[in-house]
Amino acid sequence: MKYTETFQELPLSVEEMKKMGLADLSSPSRVAALTVVAIYAYTVNKQQGIEMIDYLRGPRPLTEYEKQFLRDRLGGKEYVIKSFFQGAVPDNNYAMSKPYTVIVEDAPQVVSKEGYKRFQLRSGGADNPRTITLRNKPSTGEWFLWEQVLLADIRPPKSQDDWA
Repeated sequence: MKYTETFQELPLSVEEMKKMGLADLSSPSRVAALTVVAIYAYTVNKQQGIEMIDYLRGPRPLTEYEKQFLRDRLGGKEYVIKSFFQGAVPDNNYAMSKPYTVIVEDAPQVVSKEGYKRFQLRSGGADNPRTITLRNKPSTGEWFLWEQVLLADIRPPKSQDDWA
C-alpha cells in the first residue's frame, strides 16, 4: 500500500511538531514521513533535529555512534534527505517545493515480526528505494523509529556533478 504524507510547513523542532498537530505517533506512515522531516531539520539545526529524531525513537534515544553517523552522512550532502520530498531531483538541485510531500510504501517483510512495520521510501536521486523500520509500543499504541537506511549516497545535484 502507498501512503502520501503532505506537510504545508516543515516543523524544525519538537515544539513546532506539537503546535502543528504532528506529534501523534499512532500512524506508522506518518512516523516514517516525520523521520524524513526530522532528519531534514537536523540539516538546519543539529540539536533540534536530534531532539526530533529522539522524539520519534521514543524510549531509545540516539547513541553517540548514531549521532556521528548523521554528521558523517549529511556533512556537505544535505541534499540526500531532501531527495525524499516529491519533486526533489538532481536536475533541480533537489529543490523542495510546497506542499512538502513524502510517499511511504509498505515494504516486503523479510521476516514478519509482530510489532514491527517496514516501509520503503523513494529518493529522487537513487534507483532503489530505501527502508525504514518502526516498532510498536503496545501499551500506548504508538509507533517509533527503530531503524532507518535513508542516508546512502545518491546522485549529486546537477550543480555539483562534474559529469552533468
